[in-house]
Amino acid sequence: MFLTMNRFRVKAGQEDTFEDVWKSRDSHLKTVDGFVSFHLMKGEESDGVRLYASHTLWRDRAAFEGWTKSEAFRMAHKGAKSSADMYDGPPVLEVFDSVQELS
Repeated sequence: MFLTMNRFRVKAGQEDTFEDVWKSRDSHLKTVDGFVSFHLMKGEESDGVRLYASHTLWRDRAAFEGWTKSEAFRMAHKGAKSSADMYDGPPVLEVFDSVQELS
């Protein structure tokens, strides 16, 4: 398994707008080979910023890299710059390879 995580610092008062953008967008993920699951997580607010993280689980790194080069990826991210004013800085991408899995 391969996990990607984008961390977002959303300005206080912009939470509903941020969540609406995510909930209403067509991610096209379900059509991508190797996609397993997606979660948008809401964290604590501190110093006027609310933390969020999007977690996407993939079959493997190759599946994620294929997604980033696909038309589906371009379509899912086409309006990202139009909502940049709600963020306190750019998102931070982190990637993780699985070393142990329990089910």
